[in-house]
Amino acid sequence: MKRLTLLLLFLLLTQAIRAQGFQSIERIDAVTGKQMQVESLMRDKALILIFHSLKCPFAKMYEERIIQLRNSYSNKGINFVLVNPESGDSPDDQKVLREYVDASDINMSYLIDSDLQLVKQLGITKIPEIIILTPGENQAQIAYKGAIDNNPQAEASVSEKTLERAINQVLRGETPSPAQVRATGCNVKAF
Repeated sequence: MKRLTLLLLFLLLTQAIRAQGFQSIERIDAVTGKQMQVESLMRDKALILIFHSLKCPFAKMYEERIIQLRNSYSNKGINFVLVNPESGDSPDDQKVLREYVDASDINMSYLIDSDLQLVKQLGITKIPEIIILTPGENQAQIAYKGAIDNNPQAEASVSEKTLERAINQVLRGETPSPAQVRATGCNVKAF
């Protein structure tokens, strides 16, 4: 009986945590040092969350492609935000991330997900991994989850620009197809 009660309590608690939409989660933006609500970062068309880490070589390989995408789409109602699940949120940790943004010309908010709440709610398993959020009736909807493209090592050999295709579909008012593509990169240590 005690086990059944504990199981029911656990299930209720899990549902209560899930009920808190990921949009209302607040994270520290290392660039500004302020708490930011994910939902407040949504622009007209979409919010693109890029799960990123300074320690992951795959993130470094994709850096120029991320900058190119931001430059191409940020003036079309798309907001790009980095999310770091591996950094602490101390002032020193924030400074390292802020210096990276300044030095790399990546020029976007850099949220710290130190308790992995976004990672867990969105089911992120790789760095880099992308989530495209689009405005919904009551809350943001996940329109796309997964890879930037199909070749992290050699940009010249990319044959499937899955993120760019998904962004273009969102801009046309379409649902991205495919809506999920397996990301390649470093494993997220979420559990």
